[in-house]
Amino acid sequence: MEKHPVLVAPSLLAANFLELGKEVDMVNRSEADWFHLDVMDGRFVPNISYGLPVIAQIKQKANKPCDVHLMIEEPEKYAADFKKAGADILTVHYEACIHLHRNIQQIKGLGMKAGVALNPHTPIELLENVIRDIDVVLVMSVNPGFGGQTFIEQTYHKIRQLRKLITDHHAHALIEVDGGIGPENAGQLIQAGANVLVAGSAVFSAADPEKMIHLLKTSAQ
Repeated sequence: MEKHPVLVAPSLLAANFLELGKEVDMVNRSEADWFHLDVMDGRFVPNISYGLPVIAQIKQKANKPCDVHLMIEEPEKYAADFKKAGADILTVHYEACIHLHRNIQQIKGLGMKAGVALNPHTPIELLENVIRDIDVVLVMSVNPGFGGQTFIEQTYHKIRQLRKLITDHHAHALIEVDGGIGPENAGQLIQAGANVLVAGSAVFSAADPEKMIHLLKTSAQ
């Protein structure tokens, strides 16, 4: 299989929010590629995280792209606000979008890269008719809503299916994986076809977070 670049996106959901500026500085210094920012509304997922003001503050210090993952209902109502707050990539959930193609076009029209996330139970083939319009497909390897969950093994099969779908349609979407990722499974995920590894607890709970990011970056070599 051809080699794909390995991107690492630390999830700030697992950061120490009392030291958020220092955590952002650490990601800036590290080999990480993106900031992964999880937004939850308490409706689409059974949890509430941070929102627009926090992202706007992070953006002021971040010198890498802000990858914003909306785990919210009716994301179209807030897309323009997240663009203003500093989102470079805006990912919406397939399960939250009645008019997914319209959502994708809205995000791209605002000047952001468009991502679509799939919950663990959602089949890859449902993206067939929009795969060429998407910049990132985010495969959830845990059920969305909480950090620190156990990785779902079926994810490897989904990534291989998604890689085939992208290839067959001559699409360009990056495959991002989120949930339960660490050095023990990062290499297998890259070998299956993933491009972007989201890691929260593995990075921010590590004794040396920058070293952990390096381990993830080099996991497929």
